[in-house]
Amino acid sequence: MIDPMRERVVAACDGASKGNPGPAGWAWVVADETQAPVRWEAGPLGKATNNVAELTALERLLTATDPGVPLEIRMDSQYAMKAVTTWLPNWKRNGWKTAAGKPVANQDLVVHIDELLDGRTVEFRYVPAHQVDGDPLNDFADRAASQAATVQEAAGSDLGSPEPPPSPDTPPAKAPRRRSPAARKNGGSARTIKAKFPGRCVCGRSYAAGEPIAKNAQGWGHPECRTAEV
Repeated sequence: MIDPMRERVVAACDGASKGNPGPAGWAWVVADETQAPVRWEAGPLGKATNNVAELTALERLLTATDPGVPLEIRMDSQYAMKAVTTWLPNWKRNGWKTAAGKPVANQDLVVHIDELLDGRTVEFRYVPAHQVDGDPLNDFADRAASQAATVQEAAGSDLGSPEPPPSPDTPPAKAPRRRSPAARKNGGSARTIKAKFPGRCVCGRSYAAGEPIAKNAQGWGHPECRTAEV
């Protein structure tokens, strides 16, 4: 368990599935008073969906932290976050059925998470995934979950594991690209907006509504994935 003397715990959790469904893994990480990773754990799930991996990561984090200590959880999964903060009350009232009358997906995990949340103070904070200058705790959890999914082995600070390697899903920082006079005049690919709807970038990764996107030669996608002037 995490140190119960802490006044507030800041943590992140993430899941990964290589194929969705495919080899999957989960991970959580807790920060110290300076917001640096101090304790973490990751584990394999065999073949599972990304949603199962995300919910499992949240379940394991809640299990590993003291329920009497306020907890801030940083996540990049809107599904997992909305499942337990927005949709769950209605699911319970409807006898664990969706608005369409269908059984709630991954109900066993959602029910257990609901039990773990009962009576404790938890603040959920959404952070975008796979950003060059993104949230460091979420990035750590993402890397640990990705590694667990790939190698299908447990890891963590209690096991003496080294820090997880960089995630292949996070683009490296790139030097600024020189734009043509026409691009500079018209804003060109330097223009970044918030996505009105979810979509998929040319790199193959998805982006959520509200995330910053920019236009490149192949369409709209992550700002860091711009490959050509438009």
